[in-house]
Amino acid sequence: MIEVHPKVTVLMPVYNCSQYVGDTITSILGQTFADFEFLIIDDASTDDTVAVIKSFKDERICLIEKPKNTGYTNSLNYGLTIAKGVYIARMDGDDISLPERFAKQVSYMDAHLEVVACGTTYSIMGSGQIKKVPIHHGDIKVQLLKKTCFGHPTVMMRKAIFDRFEIRYNPSTEPAEDYDLWVRLLAYGEFYNLPEVLLLYRVHDSQVSVKKAKQKFENYYKIKRSILNYLDVSLTNEEETTLDRIIFRQVIAYNEFEVFKSIKEKLLFANQKGVFEASGFYNYINEMTHLLCKDYFLHRKAYFPKLIPHYVAINRSFGFRLSPLDTIKLIVKSLISYSK
Repeated sequence: MIEVHPKVTVLMPVYNCSQYVGDTITSILGQTFADFEFLIIDDASTDDTVAVIKSFKDERICLIEKPKNTGYTNSLNYGLTIAKGVYIARMDGDDISLPERFAKQVSYMDAHLEVVACGTTYSIMGSGQIKKVPIHHGDIKVQLLKKTCFGHPTVMMRKAIFDRFEIRYNPSTEPAEDYDLWVRLLAYGEFYNLPEVLLLYRVHDSQVSVKKAKQKFENYYKIKRSILNYLDVSLTNEEETTLDRIIFRQVIAYNEFEVFKSIKEKLLFANQKGVFEASGFYNYINEMTHLLCKDYFLHRKAYFPKLIPHYVAINRSFGFRLSPLDTIKLIVKSLISYSK
């Protein structure tokens, strides 16, 4: 007998979300596109989450109850292993998918075989705020230099890519595991975001990303550094060290600005191959330069008498200019340094 596979696997890890999960499940079962399996993986919840899930009687729901809490990313990876769908539609247990979401994502991905992941525009529940995301692949790649390009629970992904290349979420990057995944998936195809709002995103204090904000911040900078590896640029050990410090927003020494100038030239030259959209990458380098200079003059812990001469030299070399108010602050700090 030939096993019939659903077109979509809805992958939803849950943990202690009994307050919201009923509305979430209702939004999935109400999709106009009905050919899916609904894989819900409970991470040993201690509230009524499982009871709420079991109150729904729909043969498409497949509930897996983990006997021990092993984490969100572990649930995602297990789901990727057992999913039967052609596409994986991500969902979280506290958000709402609008009725046409799956239909529109499936339609787009069926027509664009080069696309490995398709997200959507989404809005923040209760506020009406629309979170705009980059739409086209070139713009998405540029945004990935700085931050994630998708609302994670909006994404639909091509399952064959995960199977063929044995791709999984990296638990060590949690709670930025999605950002890390997108950076790695870039090697296998294109990304797209549907411009329509197709998901309502809930923000609350018990979310993993809120609880682990500091860890997410640190992992974000590691991932931001890794995406530059796509340029395949050759840097010296000194340049590698300096670039790491710049990406991590650490204040560099004055003599390292010359090192940065070399890094900047090498990055721009390497991108002539068209790895990133040219104007977007140029703007990214300029933003990096601006932040580096601003951190050097305004955010360092110690100040010294040569601040003004350094500002003049860096202004000439990089075209960096402080606002009038920040210039006054710099002058005052420099004068205080001279008086000590």
